[in-house]
Amino acid sequence: MRISVAERARLSVLIGRRAFRSLIGRINAHPLIRWRFASTKTDRLVIAPQDLRTADATRASEIYAGRFAFAGKVVICDRRSPFEMTPPSDEWAVTLLGFVWLRHLRAADSAITRANARSLIDDWINAQGGWHSIGWRSDILARRVICWLSQAPFVLQDADARFYRRFIRSLSRQVSYLRHTLNESRDGLPRLQAVIALNYATLCMQGQSGYLRANVRRLADELRKQILPDGGHVSRNPGALIELLADLLPLRQLFSARQLQSPQALNNAIDRIMPMLRFFRHGDGNFAQFNGMGPTPVDLLATVLAYDDARGTPVSNAPHSGYQRIDAGQTALLMDTGLPPPVDLSQEAHAGCLSFELSWRQHRLVINCGLPAVNKENWRQVTRATSAHSTVTLNDRSSCRFLESGTARRLFGGTPIIAGPREVQIEREPGSAALRASHDGYASDCGVIHTRVIQLSPDGRALDGEDIFTPSDGREFSANATDEYAIRFHLHPAIKASRLADGRGVILLLHDRELWTFATLAESVDLEESVFLAGSDGPRRTVQIVIYGRVGETAAVRWSLRHTPPAAPGSRPDRAHEPELPL
Repeated sequence: MRISVAERARLSVLIGRRAFRSLIGRINAHPLIRWRFASTKTDRLVIAPQDLRTADATRASEIYAGRFAFAGKVVICDRRSPFEMTPPSDEWAVTLLGFVWLRHLRAADSAITRANARSLIDDWINAQGGWHSIGWRSDILARRVICWLSQAPFVLQDADARFYRRFIRSLSRQVSYLRHTLNESRDGLPRLQAVIALNYATLCMQGQSGYLRANVRRLADELRKQILPDGGHVSRNPGALIELLADLLPLRQLFSARQLQSPQALNNAIDRIMPMLRFFRHGDGNFAQFNGMGPTPVDLLATVLAYDDARGTPVSNAPHSGYQRIDAGQTALLMDTGLPPPVDLSQEAHAGCLSFELSWRQHRLVINCGLPAVNKENWRQVTRATSAHSTVTLNDRSSCRFLESGTARRLFGGTPIIAGPREVQIEREPGSAALRASHDGYASDCGVIHTRVIQLSPDGRALDGEDIFTPSDGREFSANATDEYAIRFHLHPAIKASRLADGRGVILLLHDRELWTFATLAESVDLEESVFLAGSDGPRRTVQIVIYGRVGETAAVRWSLRHTPPAAPGSRPDRAHEPELPL
């Protein structure tokens, strides 16, 4: 995939900007500079925000015993401080240093767990309270500030004056550092969460009110930049919406508790995000796996949805976020019809244009591979590839190109997308169950435009689709064109799939014995191994339906998915039945 001169110039500017921010961050970390972030006076807490995240009291006994199980890794401290241990993974360190586990201690709520929480906070202040290369990273620092503030009533109950002063002084210093280094934080969700943390501190800590106007203004600016008009996040990651609401809803409550009018930008952002939570949900309550979405935090999602007063049906069109939804009967279909996010916000975005997911009742049928809850970095680049999505690949390539150099990865905090579809065309009548969409992600390398046409029946029991390949230059394909396509349909691991005898169809058996049938007029259908990574119980083996061919031989491939009504009592289902395909 070729990059234009304009895109190269823009990328050079972004890399230069990132390098400058990295330099400023290293300067701020120097011991001769860090002194200016020291707290000059002791503030006190006047209020604490609510923590909406689910807590597990049974985890408190593990932490008390020195067993820290985070991100799929277990560290047994054996009477040593966890902050002295070598982290087994970066994800483990992020969880430890963000102090998100304090809520588990609070759930147990005993004198022992309070003393344990204070001891661990004391250990961190002694070991890393001055500086730590990971622990003082803006995203981790923001999460720690929010957690300390949220759990302060629990931590400070029965605390002596000495600990209270140390706690407040350290918290003040962290807030001061976060405020002074905000511009060096990573664009997108990390920066917005840092701004949210500063607003928490302004409302909760005495002596911070002088920063209220500036922090509220910055919050409004970031919300306008990052929350799109249809309620999606600019990163196009559906999971970002759940995390944001878990912080924005308590923030709105803080303004009310302090008898202050919450910013209109905050209210508008919450009102826009709420319908999008329902937009991305399947019938089983889980989110569709697009653009970095991992396992759905079902408990947290239910908590934030309880604040939704409208409780209306999901919208069908999210043009700014780049998604389409079709609901018919008890069937829901979601499709990615958007362009990649901007380069500096695309570290987790996927090359999944025109991929779709399909669910019926409580069953997810067609899925994307998603991202696991732990060991994300080991899987991230694999799952971002087009082949990990239920869409078309050409010549086993992705529809986007990723900047994978080590320098870029350090500067951008990940692997951004530097080239991909530049135009996605969508044709759909309002409220229609038919959709036609195309993208030019393969135009520069293969000279091919991919178009996908889908039609869902009114009762939701039949999905007819067609994938069309047209030359990007308007000419006809030559008969000896060598571009090879693969049309993939990843199946949920709960689905049992078996090929029909003629090789052109697949029977899908659901766990409640209901049947769906996949059929195509292509030469053959293959069943290949796949993996579902976004399960709550970790990665699971599954299969994918794949149709192979050459664009020079087949310019369009039709396929269908149809529900087979349950057989009458005493009869046997006709497994050889092949549904009629659309004309």
